[in-house]
Amino acid sequence: MKKFLSIMLVLCLMLGILAGCGGDDSSTDGDTDGKVWIVATDTAFKPFEYTNANGEFVGIDVDILAAIAEDQGFEYKLNSLGWDASIAACQSSQADAMIAGASITQDRIDSGWTFSDGYYQATQCMAVAADSDIKGFEDLSGKVVAVKNGTQGKTYAESLKDTYGFDITVFEDSPTMYQAVIGGQAVACFEDTPIMRASIADGDLEMQVVEGTENEGAPYGLAIFNEASQEFLDMFNAGLKNIKENGTYDEIIAKYLG
Repeated sequence: MKKFLSIMLVLCLMLGILAGCGGDDSSTDGDTDGKVWIVATDTAFKPFEYTNANGEFVGIDVDILAAIAEDQGFEYKLNSLGWDASIAACQSSQADAMIAGASITQDRIDSGWTFSDGYYQATQCMAVAADSDIKGFEDLSGKVVAVKNGTQGKTYAESLKDTYGFDITVFEDSPTMYQAVIGGQAVACFEDTPIMRASIADGDLEMQVVEGTENEGAPYGLAIFNEASQEFLDMFNAGLKNIKENGTYDEIIAKYLG
């Protein structure tokens, strides 16, 4: 009798556990209430994302995402991972989306990126040390130029290197790339223009942008890498439209770029 009761007790417990698990699955299926979206970003891409003097993670991307989340009523967590790590996190479904000053390009779309509407038009340009005698691309022949991996600055430099006969060295982040130019390991670097100008001015870097080196540029967009994040992309686009219409977007841009 005791053995029978024990068996029945085990069966009841197992059925209760299974019922509980099944109940949790059904309650969240198709329901995004309470969902926290994971958004990956770069670590240092001033003025779009960076750590300020108070140790706070701030920037245009950070503020735009916060404003859109408030407008659309969703919760999110922003993870500062770095450029390459952000892409990898999205591709492996460890993050739902990426906002990191990512230019909307056909090459990226063809390789699996799905972008939001553009939220900032950015060009790329070349910068050199403050005391450099390099005045244009023609002066780069036989020299080394620094770029950041996976960026449009790198793409821009690669499109010019054969014509102007320079070599490229790749870095994982912008601050290290800038120091290579200041320290003489590279004679120039290519970067998004607003980031380059802000970094030189705010960081008091001994560098200068070479005027006349900007390209046509492309808009920045938030990116997703799988269909499961389409709802988030739709909310981002709707919120972006709203904050542009109500003036919040202009306030954010003016806050960081004047």
